Amino acid sequence: MLKFSRRLACALLAASAFAAPAYAQSTLKVSLHSDLKIVDPIWTTALISTHHGYMVYDTLFALDEKLQVKPQMVDKWEVSPDKLTWTFTLRDGLEWHDGKPVTAEDCVASIKRWGARDSMGQKLLGVVADLSAPDAKTIKMVLKQPYGLVLETLGKSSSNVPFMMPKALAATDPNTQITEAVGSGPFIFKKDEWKAGEKAVYVKNPKYKPRPEPASGLAGGKMAKVDRVEWITISDQQTQVNALINGEIDLVEIVPPDLLPLLRKDKNIKVTVVNLAGRQYAMRFNVMFKPFDNPKVRQAVLMGLSQKEFLEANVGDPAFYKECRSLFPCGSPLESTKGWDDKVSGNVAKAKELLAASGYDGTPAIFLHQTDTAGHNNLATVAKAQLERIGLKVDLQPMDWQTLVSRRAKKDPPDKGGWAAYFTSWGSPDVLNPVSAAFLNASCDKATFGWPCDEALEKLRDAYASEPDPAKQKAIAEQVQMRVLEYPTHVILGQFTTPTAVRTNVDGLLHTPSLALWNVEKK
Repeated sequence: MLKFSRRLACALLAASAFAAPAYAQSTLKVSLHSDLKIVDPIWTTALISTHHGYMVYDTLFALDEKLQVKPQMVDKWEVSPDKLTWTFTLRDGLEWHDGKPVTAEDCVASIKRWGARDSMGQKLLGVVADLSAPDAKTIKMVLKQPYGLVLETLGKSSSNVPFMMPKALAATDPNTQITEAVGSGPFIFKKDEWKAGEKAVYVKNPKYKPRPEPASGLAGGKMAKVDRVEWITISDQQTQVNALINGEIDLVEIVPPDLLPLLRKDKNIKVTVVNLAGRQYAMRFNVMFKPFDNPKVRQAVLMGLSQKEFLEANVGDPAFYKECRSLFPCGSPLESTKGWDDKVSGNVAKAKELLAASGYDGTPAIFLHQTDTAGHNNLATVAKAQLERIGLKVDLQPMDWQTLVSRRAKKDPPDKGGWAAYFTSWGSPDVLNPVSAAFLNASCDKATFGWPCDEALEKLRDAYASEPDPAKQKAIAEQVQMRVLEYPTHVILGQFTTPTAVRTNVDGLLHTPSLALWNVEKK
């Protein structure tokens, strides 16, 4: 009997060892600001696609917590004495998720595709005479003239981020979306488990070789400390918060201020601000069609809008917002209110006067109204009310953010599915200077959605990029700010930060402009 019992015990032990994994798999479940529908972070500037990019891809350089440029995929680099030839050497151990080694040729193709879409990338490639891969680990960039923003451009932190991709993907036309997501980053995208409207799934990349430095901002060692990350789509904010309280999810990226008191009462939840630099609200004009093809109509809008009403309606808590009448973020080196002191302050009488003088013919302005993103879903409604006061006719068309992202790319006339304006926000690091700010790109068809076309603005952006003296750079930035008053490309609607809520058993969230989920562990 004893002998039989021992055999049974051994059999049961062997069976349980075979059935169960060696350890419990850790899964981080998060609810973000939007559903993931577009997996190409080069084709779109949508923040959710940038978040996705950071999960899957890696970058040559990155910004640390102090917004300093640090090497990431690059091991070392050097610049020739005449500052025309830049040579970058990739670090050892870089591998794509499909098992193939990362090569310099892949990176050259990635830079070219990204540079065709991105504001800073276009300026950099405009002064590049040759971009090549002399060998598998070396990227060689030869410039036509010295350029002061090479590292800042390759290390830019937000949309569009210069993510490195395999050459086969990077060879895709920049105006065509890629539908695969093969990167070399800390997580692998599980396309077979992706269900738009429900969830996106990422698993730890077991072959990823992080840098030896501690994680700092978007730089340093990207160590995936959980085995699996699930982005759970929950469109209703109250439902998001309830799921967090009940332990069904571990993190809510953006919490509306009116729900913060509820979360602060719960000892199992902590509230933090991930992006300390904050974000800048903006209204983007489409200059191709009436009524905003007329700069004078756009000038009337600048005068008629009021930042405070946008901030109160979309952020609510003054602890998380501030009015800022500087084209470049308040608190940044280029902050200046020159020319803007009386703008975006709701001067209805002056705006009416400007609109009447513009020759506005009553054409309705189609506003794309996003309804499903926290902190943004009242931007279009506030603008409609404010601009109708000055006599502008507004056609408000509600939709979810991902539908808006697709529609804003269309150059169709308004009566054929086009648009006149949409509303969004940029991370402050995105808009620190005239070259990085995508909405200041006025290169016509090469510009981002809205397609402003202004030679004077482009000359100023070129002058900024080639000027090494910070004092002279600031003077040029002020000239840009003044030019935007004559030829408005967009309207700045104030600055804000967003609270993120996370359960107390989750640690390691980094202070970053885009959400980073490496370095995060779930205890």
